[in-house]
Amino acid sequence: MFDITVKEDVTLISLHDSPANIHAIAQVFRCIAEAGIAVDMISQTLPNGQHSNLSFTVDGEDFGGILRVAAGLRESYPDLKISVSSGNCKISVFDEQMNGVPGYAAKVFAAAAAAHADIRMVTTSECDISMLVVQADVENTIRAIREIL
Repeated sequence: MFDITVKEDVTLISLHDSPANIHAIAQVFRCIAEAGIAVDMISQTLPNGQHSNLSFTVDGEDFGGILRVAAGLRESYPDLKISVSSGNCKISVFDEQMNGVPGYAAKVFAAAAAAHADIRMVTTSECDISMLVVQADVENTIRAIREIL
């Protein structure tokens, strides 16, 4: 049996043209941790030369703190471009039985598509699919997931 949870007031931070090496990534998350900010979802694009795009989410209440951290990171990495999207919600579909089951993700994404959800980010694990969506799309997306699963 699956479970759906929602976390409200989530801010998405995207670092474009960030250095594509693990030392720089470690520094980014070390600076965030030192500011007392917890990170939730993390996604990185495939490196393109020396750069990649790194995105992550934080609680909306950490918006100001994460902007201060980002400004500090720009001192170390002047090519870094930062974009911020606040007012999002994280919808997580959890089911211990989804591990290794073909089509589970297809159903979840088909439901999100049927709801016309504006998905900002996706992360997964063996038994969890999490989607960051705009607040306005939460109810319809949850309803569609419940109908399809």
